[in-house]
Amino acid sequence: MAGNIFSSSLKYITIDLAGDLLYWPIWWYSKGLLKAAKICLNEITDQQERLGLLVWIKNISTPMFGQYDLEGRIISFFVRLIQIIVRFFLLLIWSILILVLFLIWLIFPVIIVYEIGDNFLWLFK
Repeated sequence: MAGNIFSSSLKYITIDLAGDLLYWPIWWYSKGLLKAAKICLNEITDQQERLGLLVWIKNISTPMFGQYDLEGRIISFFVRLIQIIVRFFLLLIWSILILVLFLIWLIFPVIIVYEIGDNFLWLFK
């Protein structure tokens, strides 16, 4: 009786493990890919909010420190313009980094399969 339970449990674990291994690439390039894309887009959006880029763009014509004279408006405009440019480039660099990580996510299974195949090629030489 105990041997029968052990063999049925082993059979269930083997079938479940094989199913998971076969389903993994399908999940990786379907649900997993969508989840990774959402995480990447959320990270870029969060970084934009941390940098406050849209706030700086919205307030580009607002004088800083309540200086409503001509000199205050000109200085405020150029200071905000420089801030917008610097923050835009920071966001661009961050977005490129996130895109590179996403591309690594895409090619990671291919690299794994290649490395496994490369390691087992010595058996056939």
